[in-house]
Amino acid sequence: MPAPVQLVDSHQHVCWHGRDARGLVADMDAHGIGYAWLLTWLIGPRDEQPEYHEFLNPALHGPADTNPGITLGEVVAAAERYPGRFVPGYCPHPEWRNAPQLLEAAHRMHGVRVCGEWKFRMLIDDPRCLEVFRTAGRLQMPVVIHLDVPYLANEAGARVFQSKWYGGTIDNLSRALAACPETVFVGHAPGFWREISGDADTQSAVYSDGPIAPGGRLHELFARHANLRADLSASSALRALRRDPRHAVDFLARYADRLLFGRDIYGTLLHEFLASLPLPDDVVQAIYWRNAERLVAPPQRIS
Repeated sequence: MPAPVQLVDSHQHVCWHGRDARGLVADMDAHGIGYAWLLTWLIGPRDEQPEYHEFLNPALHGPADTNPGITLGEVVAAAERYPGRFVPGYCPHPEWRNAPQLLEAAHRMHGVRVCGEWKFRMLIDDPRCLEVFRTAGRLQMPVVIHLDVPYLANEAGARVFQSKWYGGTIDNLSRALAACPETVFVGHAPGFWREISGDADTQSAVYSDGPIAPGGRLHELFARHANLRADLSASSALRALRRDPRHAVDFLARYADRLLFGRDIYGTLLHEFLASLPLPDDVVQAIYWRNAERLVAPPQRIS
């Protein structure tokens, strides 16, 4: 497979997993990443997960054993320190009364051009979320969403509640896509990628495995909603693709104009897997950088 012109990481965070802005840029340089979409992850009281605290910025840790997550201030500081390396992203908490206005203010004051990461313990088709998404659409900002389902089937087939859910199900996402046709959504996370296979409802693990079964609802979702994209970040997309490399080749080629390279974490695992597949050069170029730049212009470097 020919080497790509460049790599655009469409899903990245700062002050995350022990790396500040300098450490993140060093990692990007080591792995050929030209620039990244740098996203917030704001944690409200209902979204708290103390097990994530060790991966967040300890300077923000509060006396009540809480952490606000990955903040807009951290994103803006990184983008200002390293011009041309980051596209700033921000998603205010939809429960905040003026969330749409905050998103617009961040767009105008700080050059935020991506609404993300949306990762909150509320249904993604909640009216308050839809107002944020419609604002993002009007500002031509893609919305990066994290989906984790609230229920998984156990071995007996019964539904078991998952306390670490975000957004709801693929049906909630479909309703949000239909309600905001002018907004581009970028799907991400286990609740999204499990739907690549038709057996999603019977899979008991957060990260589904085994052969890909026919009838995956992602196909229907892509066919029905022209405003849907997906990033290949974190282990969720990689695990979904690794379930059946032959299916992965067909899937990546079929949706080459809808998929974005992204990491969320560090290293080269995704790049190594994609490089092992017999993908046409136009598919490679689309996934690695072209689709991202169709949505958001690259940041300007200052020489």
